[in-house]
Amino acid sequence: MSMSSLPENTSAVIFGCEGTVLSDWERDFFADSNPFGFILFKRNCESPEQLRHLTYDLREAVGREDAPILLDQEGGRVTRLKPPHWRAAPAPGRLGTLAQRDPEAGEEAVRLNTLLLAAELRDAGIDVNCIPSLDLNLPGAHDVIGDRAFSGEPELVARLGKVCIEACLSAGVMPVIKHIPGHGRALVDSHLSLPKVTASLEELKAADFEPFRLRADAPWGMTCHIVYTAVDPDRPATASPKVVQEVIRDYIGFGGLLLTDDLSMEALAGDLGQRTAAAMAAGCDIALHCNGKTEEMLSVAAGSVPMSEAARGRAAAAAKRLGKPADIDFDEAVNRLEELLASG
Repeated sequence: MSMSSLPENTSAVIFGCEGTVLSDWERDFFADSNPFGFILFKRNCESPEQLRHLTYDLREAVGREDAPILLDQEGGRVTRLKPPHWRAAPAPGRLGTLAQRDPEAGEEAVRLNTLLLAAELRDAGIDVNCIPSLDLNLPGAHDVIGDRAFSGEPELVARLGKVCIEACLSAGVMPVIKHIPGHGRALVDSHLSLPKVTASLEELKAADFEPFRLRADAPWGMTCHIVYTAVDPDRPATASPKVVQEVIRDYIGFGGLLLTDDLSMEALAGDLGQRTAAAMAAGCDIALHCNGKTEEMLSVAAGSVPMSEAARGRAAAAAKRLGKPADIDFDEAVNRLEELLASG
């Protein structure tokens, strides 16, 4: 992933696709719209061989061998590559629990698990993993986050997040911190409705925002569709210039490539073109649309714009941080990870 040769007309959007193979319409649409990259889900992942063909075809459609392809392979509940073809990875919360009891063992487990995830993704042609979640697992909140978070303690989340980010980069897979500036306090699932967080700015800075501030040097980040009434009572973070500029860029200090969460989620209002335009106007770098539905992708494409110079610069700077992955003994790493988890 060099990002040094992005065509000028590269669209500031990442698209999903419908199935396990590309349709002729999808090939033509992607060639014409020239998205920055792609994102895959369980519906797209049938077997390692099939997935390698799909990732090759996606890149061929846009004529870029380094077009990023994303996946959410967190472990636990959010896992797109599933047994029997792929490993059943532990949820981040399980790793965080181990780290609370034994910090050294917990960090080793996060590093090994991340390297194993990266090896599986690279084998399939996927070079971006949407991890780590730096959200907090907070009591009383909706369980849409829950054990997807390492912990409810900001410093522990940030510390394990650093291990995960560094392991991803060393393995040649781009990490994406999410859901910036913090989804953990939400009382409803943003896939289904719009959460409104009424905590004070002081509370948010002390808790929700803190893991992101401590990991502000991450290369890529993903927003959340949440209204923070203390910052902008009218618009969710993804569509709020105040949240993006004053919180994410200024207070947190995040300087990486900023993706929206999925624009098709029910938390957002307006048609897909309006949602895309609002996110771009707020200061997001890349619009993310995941479900592969034809009419929605056409609307997103109509509302999208070419990547800005700033976004291109952020993408290029992030790509330079990727290491050249060394081979790992997969079975040995799996056995060691299981030992660590059993000890916890």
